[in-house]
Amino acid sequence: MSSIRPLLFSALALSALPAAAQAPAKALNAVSAQDLLAHIKTLASDEFEGRGPGTAGEDKTVAYIEQEFRKLGLKPGNPDGSWVQKVPMRGLKPAPSFSYTIGGRKIALNFPDDYVAHSTSQPSTVDVKNSEIVFVGYGVQAPEYGWDDYKGVDVRGKTILMLINDPAIPDPNNPAELDPKMFKGKAMTYYGRWTYKYEIAAKLGAAAAIIIHETKPAAYPWDVVRSGGVAENFGLMRSGDDPDAPAIPGWIQLDKAKAMMAAAGYDFDTLKKQALTKEFRPVSLKGTADFHIENIARNVNSNNVVAKIEGSDPRLKNEYVIYSAHWDHLGVDEKLPGERSKQIYHGALDNASGIAALMELAKAYKALPKAPKRSILFIATTAEEKGLLGAKYYASHPLYPLKKTVANINIDGINAWGKTAQIENVTSGHSDIDALVEKYAKAQGRLMETDSRPELGSFYRADQLEFARAGVPVLYTKARSRYVNKPENYAHEVVDSYVAHDYHQVSDTFRNDWDFSGGVQDIQVLFQVGLDIAQGVTPAWNAGSEFKAAGDQRLK
Repeated sequence: MSSIRPLLFSALALSALPAAAQAPAKALNAVSAQDLLAHIKTLASDEFEGRGPGTAGEDKTVAYIEQEFRKLGLKPGNPDGSWVQKVPMRGLKPAPSFSYTIGGRKIALNFPDDYVAHSTSQPSTVDVKNSEIVFVGYGVQAPEYGWDDYKGVDVRGKTILMLINDPAIPDPNNPAELDPKMFKGKAMTYYGRWTYKYEIAAKLGAAAAIIIHETKPAAYPWDVVRSGGVAENFGLMRSGDDPDAPAIPGWIQLDKAKAMMAAAGYDFDTLKKQALTKEFRPVSLKGTADFHIENIARNVNSNNVVAKIEGSDPRLKNEYVIYSAHWDHLGVDEKLPGERSKQIYHGALDNASGIAALMELAKAYKALPKAPKRSILFIATTAEEKGLLGAKYYASHPLYPLKKTVANINIDGINAWGKTAQIENVTSGHSDIDALVEKYAKAQGRLMETDSRPELGSFYRADQLEFARAGVPVLYTKARSRYVNKPENYAHEVVDSYVAHDYHQVSDTFRNDWDFSGGVQDIQVLFQVGLDIAQGVTPAWNAGSEFKAAGDQRLK
């Protein structure tokens, strides 16, 4: 859908919403661009060492967030009286080797330039030997679309090679566009997420699952994969092996995948074209793969930082609105050249800006003359960059019953490039929170629009996903199009430049020339939406949402 087309809701739907007190100007004006900058400058400084979980950077980050919550007059969010929820994890620093043999010729690939691979299995040493290599297209089983890339082929013990994202099926009526009836057309579905691909690989018993990286459909360069691949990986502590990943998950450079297929007598582009049909069947590459992973393993008690504003209504105070943002980033890579500062993944926009927004939201709520009826929970989550682990842990170990949790509003990155004529609702179409976003965007003279870049699958790439999977209605917004008084292509220039050069790179640093005027507007919308919910509006999943069944189950 065009980024300039508003998502319209009927007047009837809006008028059906319960009346809620308008936010006082004092609360709205509490949101400050200057304070946003101050928090980001601190959290993204060298002192915080990239905020890696289980490091000294985590200790400093958790202490800072707790300190700021205290200053704002919030209460500890854990019912045990503490400011943290312990998240037990296992850290794994991989040293992998990977080679394949096709046609009697053995080829060894270089880590991390040609591939990345790790293991979340319990043993510190993991081996996969003489594993048949099978190309499985997009690696998707989607019965609602009549789609099965596996066709009953036994992949137990095998190394499966798969394409990134979900199938991009051309529209039979307009081949220049994607078929809206298949995998939501241009939008990515969960089938396109790397987490799904590893989950289905584990379910089917594959020994290794390797995703072929392509920069355009991935929307980020190989350097992003590389930086994640050399970093310490984490998984939630468990007694057995990871049920959501095969023994060895990984990624491979496009050119190296093409060479592997060519060695087996296949052309990558031809196989990729075949994979866009329901008739596709897995293709053996007539060769074997060998992996060896040496993990430096450690147990880590990381932390979600949790603060609370208790509701004022005797009954509704036992219900909760959750604002979340992840505090973690990628830490330090001492193998990078240059001085120490050039080795630190500062994570200024991703996601020091989100934590700064949490502080501004808390400040706005504390500026109200009276606390809202429902309680407000602020959660700074850990290990989002490692697979949404902090949010995943909270969703499975909630401090307050999920049945009493009425909404989650998640923040992952704040607009730093000026005002926009719209706010993009990444979660639009899923719940009637949409009407609230439209209402308060309109009050600012702006539009609420759908995701301008649905192909990125942003819904499935941030912490709100774990709350949605647990059945809690969610909101996640962006502002990456239609900048006011800027050229038409300005949004793509600044956003694409950030993704290409700074996203998950050491260059995501604090900048004095940022303009958070638009970010302030977005935060004010999130505040007003949350306030309406905290005052009594109870969001519900839409009938067509893939999360409605989980929502119904949550309320039983």
